[in-house]
Amino acid sequence: MAKPVIGLALGSGAARGLAHIGIIEALEAEGIRPDIVAGCSIGAFVGAAYVSGRLEAMREWAESLVWHDVAGLLDVSLTGGGLIGGKPVEKLLRTLEITAPIEDLDRPFATVATDYASGREEWFTSGPIGKAVRASISLPGIFSPVKIAGDWYVDGGLVNPVPVSTCRALGANFVIAVNLNGDLVGRRAVPEPDSDDTANRNEMVEQAISALPVSWRDGTRQAVTEFLKPKPKTPSYFEVLANSINIMQDRITRSRLAGEPPHVMITPRLSDMSIFAFDQAAEAIEEGRSCARYAMPEIQRALANRGHKSVT
Repeated sequence: MAKPVIGLALGSGAARGLAHIGIIEALEAEGIRPDIVAGCSIGAFVGAAYVSGRLEAMREWAESLVWHDVAGLLDVSLTGGGLIGGKPVEKLLRTLEITAPIEDLDRPFATVATDYASGREEWFTSGPIGKAVRASISLPGIFSPVKIAGDWYVDGGLVNPVPVSTCRALGANFVIAVNLNGDLVGRRAVPEPDSDDTANRNEMVEQAISALPVSWRDGTRQAVTEFLKPKPKTPSYFEVLANSINIMQDRITRSRLAGEPPHVMITPRLSDMSIFAFDQAAEAIEEGRSCARYAMPEIQRALANRGHKSVT
């Protein structure tokens, strides 16, 4: 039986994508080394670090981040088709030494982007890895698009958020996929008030009202209840943008994966992380590692049935 060709499809998901680091490290710890890697958006960034031999450097950088560092990555630009120009991200790729031409890597690698003019899905399988990553992470409304060979490109999550099909096209016959957006749509945008806090507040209000003259109590209770009633919260610009992107990518992912399912799907639960919460790297990485370990028996059984032997 021929050894399976393992593909790893790393999905989009902004800061949640740091979970990819923990997933890859967990796979490697069990002797599972993907032969082919494809990434979309943040999956392209982490995938590029991995195939460039710079995953540990990326993890160390991510785990050292505080909010001030995250803000330093956001070069606001209102004239380039997005709020963020992306120069600091390009500099970060160079700092992490993620610079080799894709064709010089030790295994096939692809990033997924979207042709801005035609809407066509584009796979970058050769050329400068930094440009390929930068194109894949160009989230509309946030990052400026990137021009490559005369064409403008935006985030690959618009067309293929979890690039299982890319892995297969590059030769994989066993695909492990990571979907970072599976638990986002439908969650509450504003947390429910803590029930204990609400009960304590109501008790204090009743104690105060009971000290009033009887004829005042009903009117006062009604007025206080109305005053304390939770007010509707208008979503912020970034909340609207982020949740709209989540809805879009969730629908696209469901549609794509229905027709081209992976052999194993790993779905980290990180719905509480905002798109720029890179300062929560440690939690995301650990969640990825935990999810990969949970899926490991399924992965190992499926691979063993295809002739793969783990080397630990």
